[in-house]
Amino acid sequence: MPDAPAPASASPLQVSDTDVAAIDAMRMLHAQLRAEVAKVIIGQEAVIEELLIAILSRGHALLMGVPGLAKTTMVHALAEVMNLQFNRIQFTPDLMPSDITGTDILQETEQPGKRAFVFLKGPLFSNIVLADEINRTPPKTQSALLEAMQEHKVTASGKVFKLPEPFFVLATQNPIEQEGTYQLPEAQLDRFMFFIHVHYPSMEEERQIARATTGSAPAALEKLITGEQVIAFQQLIQRVPVPDHIYDTAVDLVRMTRPDDASAPAWIKKWVTWGAGPRAVQYLIRGAKAHAVLNGSYLVRMEDIEAVAQPVLTHRILTNFQAQTEGMTSPKIIERLLGELRGKEGGAKR
Repeated sequence: MPDAPAPASASPLQVSDTDVAAIDAMRMLHAQLRAEVAKVIIGQEAVIEELLIAILSRGHALLMGVPGLAKTTMVHALAEVMNLQFNRIQFTPDLMPSDITGTDILQETEQPGKRAFVFLKGPLFSNIVLADEINRTPPKTQSALLEAMQEHKVTASGKVFKLPEPFFVLATQNPIEQEGTYQLPEAQLDRFMFFIHVHYPSMEEERQIARATTGSAPAALEKLITGEQVIAFQQLIQRVPVPDHIYDTAVDLVRMTRPDDASAPAWIKKWVTWGAGPRAVQYLIRGAKAHAVLNGSYLVRMEDIEAVAQPVLTHRILTNFQAQTEGMTSPKIIERLLGELRGKEGGAKR
């Protein structure tokens, strides 16, 4: 008798029933989170969506916008509805590393007449840290923040202190006032998963803001999730399956941004000095997974990659002088690359 056929192994693109239920719950919670934050933030839906994606992808975000666009209020509101500890650090030219990480102080011990140094934790020991005007502090302090962002730990007085989990840095920059600022090092820029542009509200949104913020006290926000649940959702997002062609698309997109790569279009070589590195591929996939889950999908699709391409790649593409004179910006380059990828996919399907 012929051997019985071996049982088919589970497809790597299959999702367990438990994860299906968790993804459905995450989609519903996502809608509740958005509605709750909307009680105090009018408009800025795209920014809030990108912040949620970054948080659930275990990434940090850099927000660029002029003063007065409620960036601090937005981040604080997210921390409140997610029941996470929040600290705001105002970065200034005289800010020292110990001002954010913490410092040793001399305290009395239980033994009479004896004192010892005790580490007093700084504002970095929080779940969500808002680094306000991050480019106003010197590189020495920026480097202290860099270790915390990358390693989720702080080194002080020869000792290592772990930061609380979950941990996110959401930093802001002012695009119009550059006097007295320090340009962020490329290494630190690359640590930010997302670069998020915060734009002016529409006319109707601004009318709503005028009515809502000049009358009664702001609405109290309901706490909808805990830090433990955030970590559980992060682990869920890690398990979301990704088809092979999506991995290939992410790699192709990133490699096309590099002017010295054989796959780069001729116009990239003309306008771009440096392209994105391998970390961009990782963030594209992680962000696409989070976008898929928040929208109730059980695997990553091309539209999920497209949804996160701008915030992931904008600060990782360095344009040259010719591009600047011709009005070619990083966002325009990314959109053109996505258009070429869509064309390739369409041709392959035909």
